[in-house]
Amino acid sequence: MSQKVLIFTLPVAGLILGWMIRWLYARFQLTAAENEAERIRQDAVKEAEAQKREILVEAKDQLIRERNQQEREMRERRIELQKLERRVIQKEENLDSKIEALERMEAQLKVKEKAIADRESALLDQEERYREELERISGLTSEEAKRVIIQNMENEARHDAQLLINKIDQEAQLTAEKKTRDILVTTMQRIASDVTAETTVSAVSLPSDEMKGRIIGREGRNIRTLETLTGVDVIIDDTPEAVVISCFDPVRREIARVSLERLIADGRIHPARIEEMVQKVTREISQKIYDEGEKVVFDLGLHNMAPDLIRALGRLHYRTSYGQNVLMHSKEVAVIAGLLAAELGLNREIAKRGALLHDIGKGIETDGDQNHAEMGMDLVRKMGEDPRVINAIGSHHNDIEPSCPESILVQIADAISAARPGARRETLDNYIKRLENLETIAESFSGVDKAFAIQAGRELRILVNYENVTDDQARELCKNIAKKIETDLRYPGRIKVTIIRETRIVEYAR
Repeated sequence: MSQKVLIFTLPVAGLILGWMIRWLYARFQLTAAENEAERIRQDAVKEAEAQKREILVEAKDQLIRERNQQEREMRERRIELQKLERRVIQKEENLDSKIEALERMEAQLKVKEKAIADRESALLDQEERYREELERISGLTSEEAKRVIIQNMENEARHDAQLLINKIDQEAQLTAEKKTRDILVTTMQRIASDVTAETTVSAVSLPSDEMKGRIIGREGRNIRTLETLTGVDVIIDDTPEAVVISCFDPVRREIARVSLERLIADGRIHPARIEEMVQKVTREISQKIYDEGEKVVFDLGLHNMAPDLIRALGRLHYRTSYGQNVLMHSKEVAVIAGLLAAELGLNREIAKRGALLHDIGKGIETDGDQNHAEMGMDLVRKMGEDPRVINAIGSHHNDIEPSCPESILVQIADAISAARPGARRETLDNYIKRLENLETIAESFSGVDKAFAIQAGRELRILVNYENVTDDQARELCKNIAKKIETDLRYPGRIKVTIIRETRIVEYAR
């Protein structure tokens, strides 16, 4: 019985012991979990308190910074208000001082006005006394004195008018002969119209009329480029297979003519090619000018001629005067002067040099207002020529007195060379001088690169430096040049002044 109870009791005790062990283990785990939870809670509390302290510190710092910023702004505003207050006080003081000064000036003006009024009253009284005294002394009333003065003025006016009439009559008599000569010269010029046309225009033959369109180019670019670079007027009209180049400057006209002929022969006509061809022809014409001058000097057997004189002589090859080429005229005068000097036993070398160089001033490029004799004298004097040669140049138009027989020979030879009917065309010379004056006036203004008188002097085309002259300045410059022309020149009709301002940029692809 007891054995059976033992057998039954042992398993139950084992079960109870196992359950107790599991309960104890669970209780231990629960306690450990509670401890861990307490630790985590305490850590979280500590971390929250630390974050709270950091947030409080940061908020406190932010509050301090904002308070400092507000204090700085308040200080700056106080400083500005103080400055403004000082300025206001200063202005009030200045205003008070000005008011005081104005009050003093007003008082002074009142005193002066009273003094002036008193003086005026005294002068009126004195004037009345003087008038009465003058009437008493002269025995005339004021009305009678006025009539006497008016009568004297009428007599003087009649006398002056008579003198003016006599002067006008004398001037009319003196100028009648000159006007008669001008009428005759004008008549001869009308008869010699073909010669005059040859001195101002050149014709260029075309292979066909289709070439006119290529010369004009798209929107007129080609013809505008040629006219701008050379300063000529290219006339394209209904004339079959021909283009006319017009310009008062024969050198520019020759450059344009040769350039256009070569462009037509080449076939490539566009702005870049035109510019290249004009530059090339300009260099060739410059060399030809020197060669022509050197040839004439060699033909006349003259030596030791300065290069500048030879170049100025060569430019005469493209100029006309007295109905003939100026260089040939100068050569002819030199030959005649040499022959006369040989017959009279004078210095042939001096006579020939003076005669050859007598019109050298016409080949000088200058903006001065001297005549060609004065410019020629200045040039040869700088080149170290003989004083007799200088005098011959300056006296060939009687601008100065001849100082040697060779100078008189130059005058005689010049007259012989030019003495033929219809040779003198002073109207054409004056016309060319007016065109040259147009260009000179324009080039005298700052910023002007080039100036060309075209359309027979009816238009002045001016190229300005785009870097130195703005668009607004170009408009003002155009007005000033037009006013200068109106003031300094006399001309028929009106002159159109055109200013061209363009930007040109060139690069080369290599």
